[in-house]
Amino acid sequence: MPESKPLQVVIRGVTKRFPVADGDIEALARIDTAIRQREFVCLIGASGCGKSTMLRIVAGFEEPTSGEVLVDGKPITGPGSDRGMVFQDYALFPWMTVLENVAFGPRQRQLPRGEVDRIAGEFVKLVGLERFADRYPSQLSGGMKQRVAIARVLANDASILLMDEPFGALDALTREQLQRELLQIWSRSPVTILFVTHSVEEAALLADRVLVMSAGPGRIASDIDVELPRPRDVASPEFNAVRRDLARRLTSHMMPRDLAAAGVA
Repeated sequence: MPESKPLQVVIRGVTKRFPVADGDIEALARIDTAIRQREFVCLIGASGCGKSTMLRIVAGFEEPTSGEVLVDGKPITGPGSDRGMVFQDYALFPWMTVLENVAFGPRQRQLPRGEVDRIAGEFVKLVGLERFADRYPSQLSGGMKQRVAIARVLANDASILLMDEPFGALDALTREQLQRELLQIWSRSPVTILFVTHSVEEAALLADRVLVMSAGPGRIASDIDVELPRPRDVASPEFNAVRRDLARRLTSHMMPRDLAAAGVA
């Protein structure tokens, strides 16, 4: 990622503790990092290392115990339309059509009806679901539902896309297709992506940078630039060299069951 891109997200001295019956659990030790505009950053680590907690803090759903997160130079004080979250379980409104789900954010912002329709149509087209605009979530495949979830976030004028293992529940073929489509969407829109995954291969395939977190309390153990041209060939020696390097950095922080989930066992 060119250094000329301005910083968009700055995470400064962030820690997180959760109260429990006999004291506190430290989920995050001190986290310091920054993400530039239009950068695609993957966050990987063992289960329980605080990846999702960090994502929720950036989203504004959780407050850090100490430290701060700045977006475009301003401290986060709660959720905002500039940051959109995409979950593994889609979180669509089942009583709304594809088009109505995507139009929800613009409608909540009380934009004129014509503008709402234009924006919703534009983002339904961006994710390739024009023929399914009048379908309900129950009539869609898992991959289609995830595309609707992405379109809904982007239609709400989000400049930062926060993705918490969004493809984890999909079969391998659908997952590969959605990975390709996400990269196409990212290349066509001015969005920054912070993407949580358990998969070393997925991180190597998607990211400009990979942040490897240690086991809880979570810390950033490694910050690796992935300097491979796109599209990336998962069978190439260069790709597998990156994959092995990420796996080596990850394995010292993971239990055997976590290694298997990450595809490095």
